[in-house]
Amino acid sequence: MSSSDHTEPSGRLNNGASKKAKTTVHAHETSVRSTPATSHHIDGQEDDLDNDIVSQDSDSPLRKAEERRLTRHLDLRLCTIAGLLFSLDLLDSGIISSASVTSLFDDISLSPTHYSLSIYIFTIASILFQLPATILVRRLGPRVFFSCTTALFGLVTLCTAFVRNWRELVALRVLLGISMSGIYPGLTYLVSTWYLRREQQKRFALLQTGEVFVLASGGILNYGLQHLDGRAGLEGWRWMFLVQGLIAIFLGVIAYWWLVDFPENSQRSFKFLTPAQTKLAVERVQRDRGDVHAEQFTPRAVLRHWRDPKIYGFACMLFLLNLVSTALSYFLPIILQSGMGFSTGESILLAAPPYYYAIVPVLLSSYVSDRYQLRGPVVVFNSLVLILGFALLGFSGNVAARYAGTFLATGAYVSNWAALSAYWSNNVAGQWKRVFTAAVVTAFNGAGGVAGSYIFRADEAPRYPTAIWTCVASHVGMIAFVAVFTAGFWWANGRQRLGRRVIEGTVGFRHTY
Repeated sequence: MSSSDHTEPSGRLNNGASKKAKTTVHAHETSVRSTPATSHHIDGQEDDLDNDIVSQDSDSPLRKAEERRLTRHLDLRLCTIAGLLFSLDLLDSGIISSASVTSLFDDISLSPTHYSLSIYIFTIASILFQLPATILVRRLGPRVFFSCTTALFGLVTLCTAFVRNWRELVALRVLLGISMSGIYPGLTYLVSTWYLRREQQKRFALLQTGEVFVLASGGILNYGLQHLDGRAGLEGWRWMFLVQGLIAIFLGVIAYWWLVDFPENSQRSFKFLTPAQTKLAVERVQRDRGDVHAEQFTPRAVLRHWRDPKIYGFACMLFLLNLVSTALSYFLPIILQSGMGFSTGESILLAAPPYYYAIVPVLLSSYVSDRYQLRGPVVVFNSLVLILGFALLGFSGNVAARYAGTFLATGAYVSNWAALSAYWSNNVAGQWKRVFTAAVVTAFNGAGGVAGSYIFRADEAPRYPTAIWTCVASHVGMIAFVAVFTAGFWWANGRQRLGRRVIEGTVGFRHTY
């Protein structure tokens, strides 16, 4: 069965039909949303925008041409800057992992345990602030929120260049985690509000492409900055934090003008869409899933979604994914140096090519996923490739084969990040539910980072059996989650076709799997 098993929402249930539907719909799906076919707000409030949306046949050549023009404009304005902002987390991991094979440990009395603690504490701080930060994205607007947090990230990174001991490093890592807390969930949420479900994975892939390109290029930049060791009385690793902190501050300033607001508030963006394009953008999303507008904010409007079990299933999948991605992104130079025998400079340089390679599989797999509306099968394929990569890394006796394993593993986890982002965002509806889900899955993603920061043990070099088996087991678990979701979504869609269930409180909505 094709997994493109969803249709356009077809309208709000009338009162009688709504009462009847509530007897068969799960508790979290009882609030039925409107669509362009009605003139009401999603949550029962008057919606003036829907009254004057350009009403064209969605299959007409003119309409399709306008939609293509709109999505190209969105890609240019939203995905470009979002990809750069996404890179901040990996930029941090790239700096500290490159610094870890320099004189950092000796200069500030940093032990391997303290190094893992600095990664751990960063992640914990990020997890604790993710839900409030994602709510602030909605309340303050993306331009203000992301420009401020990006500039703060850059300032804290710059200050890290001047730490004198490991305690100061750990303290700054707490502030860095707080500044980063809204980046992943907030940008994922923002992108998901603009694009149709069938368009999303390619856009998440574009974000990942920008992210890994910056990370890979950052590794090469770190190699060059390491050669400034001793200039102006600063060690090479200090130059890494100083220069890239300044770059992040500059990016924060640019983000205010470049980034866009939510579809219904696009007029707040700087020189973005015409009124007609705004109406088209709103109508597209409303037709796809009926959740353009957010109901008035209350804590209950956000927290009531905790009862939906599939949110925690998606969250566990992100936990398993980031367990691997953290392990590789923070420890790859150490693996290359201690596990494969490369020098400091070679380890920093050789950590870059796997990320450049990752651009190819993430774009190809995302194209296939969107083209055929296959979410689960693409996740499974990427997971199998990752298992193969770690098998080479852990069990091959040839250094070239082990290095090739890092390519396969890196390409697979980067591809699965885009796949899982589309997987969960395609299967929830409602603005505050998207906020809640984005925060929860990113928090679990961060928890995976905590686990990943401890699985590569220095005393297990060069084979790292604990890390290898943990990463392999994590993606066997990933495949099991896909199997459960596939069965559950197939069953729910079947009941929806028979008129026995309203999915996500939206008439006509079907799961994509």
